[in-house]
Parts: sequence; structure tokens; C-alpha cells
Amino acid sequence: MAQQKRDYYEVLGVAKGATEDEIKKAYRKIAIKYHPDRNPGDKKAEEMFKEAAEAYDVLHDPQKRQQYDQFGFNSPFGGAGGGFSDFGATSMNMDDIFSMFGDIFGGHGFSGFGGGSRGRQQHRGTDLRLKVKLTLEEINKGVTKKFKVRKDVTCSHCHGLGSESGDDREQCPTCHGSGVISHTTQSIFGMMQTQGVCPTCQGEGTIIKNKCHECGGTGITKGEEVVEINIPAGVAEGMVVNVPGKGNAGQHKGINGDIQVFIEEVPNESFLRDGNDLIYNLLLDVPTAALGGEVEIPTIEGSKLRIKIENGTQPGKTLRLRGKGLPAVQGYGSGRGDLVVNISVYIPKTLSREEKEMLQQFKDSDNFKGDKQTKDSIFQRFKNYFN
Repeated sequence: MAQQKRDYYEVLGVAKGATEDEIKKAYRKIAIKYHPDRNPGDKKAEEMFKEAAEAYDVLHDPQKRQQYDQFGFNSPFGGAGGGFSDFGATSMNMDDIFSMFGDIFGGHGFSGFGGGSRGRQQHRGTDLRLKVKLTLEEINKGVTKKFKVRKDVTCSHCHGLGSESGDDREQCPTCHGSGVISHTTQSIFGMMQTQGVCPTCQGEGTIIKNKCHECGGTGITKGEEVVEINIPAGVAEGMVVNVPGKGNAGQHKGINGDIQVFIEEVPNESFLRDGNDLIYNLLLDVPTAALGGEVEIPTIEGSKLRIKIENGTQPGKTLRLRGKGLPAVQGYGSGRGDLVVNISVYIPKTLSREEKEMLQQFKDSDNFKGDKQTKDSIFQRFKNYFN
């Protein structure tokens, strides 16, 4: 049975409102305590080290932290796999942690668990960010959007190799092919051997003798690409859809970055959104409110729906139509929200002489003055609204 994951704030021992600096200091303290150089062969320390790295990876990144705070481990957009749970500590290896968080210890990498090497660097392209405006109708069904994206693409001349003629590479003279260089530094634990990326070959272990004239040896050039992005139904303002592998190309046939799509909602003329519920304000005329009847209201699908109005319907009454709202976003909940109909009654500002005469007949009728129960009910609705 899988062990239940601990809350990331609990792992680092910080409050939910902790600053970026507080989070960084807390992670550094834990990483020092459980560092593999201090705990050789200790599997428990290794897991604690990985768990802290996982928590720091999410909490020090504003976007990931916002998604985690909103959705917890089941964030629908936490990563390429669809949630923070896919990032789990057991899936992280020590090499990843050393390369990702070496800056925590003064800019040096770690020596690697058990003194091993981090291996040669594989470049990753940077992520791109896009904003997309969606109508409630699009959010209701989900939509595919096409974007023409200006981005780094693989060089067509050298096919990403970076060399003018084939794979024209030789061993790096600085690191002798390892991709890393070692440093011996004085720490609070005594002398510690650490490793960092080789500055000559940028961690690749080899250098190019004759660089491509198109890309200057990077293997990437500026270009454009039309990208199709599938937006799932049920998304909301502020959510981020992550599209793996569609960002900038990595140097020298490296890994492509991602595209992060930020969702914005276009205001709707008919509906207000409250989570997955839709709110529709229905304005009745006085005769229909008093006598009852049937009226038509719109739905988010574009069709009309006939609903029954009971006689004596009061302003402020609400009707809830189950399952007529928006769907839950894929991977986070199920079912649909409701359509909530708020009823108001229209009172004309100007009247004709004949209209005044008709209404004057009802003015002194006790039936049109309202009883105490009705007045108390209206007052209670106002109290509930302002509370």
C-alpha cells in the first residue's frame, strides 16, 4: 500500500503564508541534515532528502504553489502527468535534485549520492507562456485553440547538432568528457567535495570543432510553429494548462520546454459564474409574479428552457435547476454544477392614467399590503444577503 504523502508545508516546517526566502532557508536546513554525504547508505535519510526537494520544487515556484494551494496533490495542471502526485518523491532521482537545486548551496552542485557523478548535461528548452480568453460556452464544452508561436526551433541546417559537418565533436579538455568539474570547499561539516557543470562544454562532455554558421553551434534558431492546444471543459479564470514539449527547443537536440496556457474568462451577458454553478437573473412582470405561469430562460448550451412560476412568487426567490451548470474540470471532481435562477419583479417607473386607476383599486386592499410573515421573510433574505 502506497504511503500517504505529507503536506508540502509540513515537510518544510513552514506556514502557508511563508515567504520565498523562508521556504528557501527551511529547505536548505533540511537538505543539509539529510544530505547523502552526511548519511551514506541511509535509505531513510535519502527519502527525507527527496521529500524535501519535492516540496521545495513546488513551493518555491509561484505558479506551482498557487495550483497546489488551490487543488492540493490532485492539481489538474500541476505537470505533464496531470497532477503533483505524479512528481512523487520516489520518482525523483538524486541526479535530478542535484542539478535542479544546486544553487541552494552557494552555486555548487552536490557530489551525488554515494559520491557518484551527475553525468553529462542534457539541455532543456525554456517554457513559453500564453494567455487565452474563453467564453463560458467554450468552457462548457472544452475547445481546441490554434496559436502561431514564435519560439526556438531545431536548426534546419545542422539538424540540431550544432556542427557544420555532421557530429563534429571532440572531448572537452576541461572536464575530460565527464561534463562536470569538482570543487573542494570548506563547510560546517569540514571539507566537502562538490561538483558543478563544466563551464567550457556546459555539461555536455564534448565541444564542437566547427560550429554551424546558421545557429552558431547552439543547434537552435528562431522560428514559428502553429500549435494546437486542447483546453478541457470546466476550466476557470486563473487556471494554467500545461502543454508538455511544445515550448522552446533545447540546445543540441535537448528536451523541449513546455507551453503554459493561462486561462481568462470573457464576461457573459446572460450568466454569472460561481464555481461550477451558473447564475441567471430573471426579471418577471407583476402579473406573472402574482398569477404564475411559464417563462423561457436560456441555457449555456444555447437552447431555451421553460420553467414554471408559482403564483405569488416573491422577489428574491431562487430556483435551482440541477445539473444545468458547468462541468467539473477533467481530473478534478465529477458531474455538473447547477443553474441558479434569481427572480426579481419589474416595477415600472412611469404609468399611464389608466394604469394608475387600475392600481389605485388595489391600493387599499389588505391582500396587496402583505402580511407580517411575508415581510419577515423578505427582511430575512436581506439579512442573509448582507451576511
